[in-house]
Amino acid sequence: MNEIIYPLFFLVALVYGSVGHGGASGYLAVLALFGFAPKEMAASALILNLLVAGTSFFAYWRSGYFSPKLFWPFALTSVPMAMVGGFLDISPVIYAGLLMVSLVFAAIRLALGGLKNGDDEFLRPLSLSVALPIGAGIGLLSGIVGVGGGIFLSPLLIMMRWADAKQTAAASAAFIWVNSCAGLYGHVARQGVNVADHWPLILAAFLGGLIGSHLGAKQFKRALLRRVMAGVLTVAAYKMLCMTVIF
Repeated sequence: MNEIIYPLFFLVALVYGSVGHGGASGYLAVLALFGFAPKEMAASALILNLLVAGTSFFAYWRSGYFSPKLFWPFALTSVPMAMVGGFLDISPVIYAGLLMVSLVFAAIRLALGGLKNGDDEFLRPLSLSVALPIGAGIGLLSGIVGVGGGIFLSPLLIMMRWADAKQTAAASAAFIWVNSCAGLYGHVARQGVNVADHWPLILAAFLGGLIGSHLGAKQFKRALLRRVMAGVLTVAAYKMLCMTVIF
């Protein structure tokens, strides 16, 4: 394995961990760039997701930003659907297409600057009739692709004015963790995974996530790093497009 993959994983974990994300879309981007087969990538990304999202959640929870009412309505339907998604054995071309869309979505978010500070005065109550079906959709897609769903949930919470930036980061971290558990269970039950083969990447991601989550809770400025990651995700999305053509 090319040694440059380790600092890249560290960078991914640092950037995503700073906004309460696990970084699965970033890990998938890096793995795609290094030629890993699509179906081999999802379980590895979810393992790293658990580590980094868990670290991020602890940092934001300890700082008092976690609100259960922003978490459980989405998690209630997303967790079972993420497990279903993990069990699905889809064709490589469909997987590559779904991953490409996810990477493009994440790249756009990062390039546009990510999360901005919200104002509590203008926040609106969460609507269960909207949150429950959205959670199910995010969970299914997340389980199939091998991401935690934070790249979809975070902008939604901000755009709908359901949470400010810090509350969003905390809720997203918890959401990502439970979805990653469910999705990983499905993947492991279907094809298994050898965690021992990934320990150097796990260590790199843990260190990046630990630093990123700490800095994120302390108003860490991430504009430049977000744009660097947006470039990586864009290149990986293009590679996924090429894979869909090949298949």
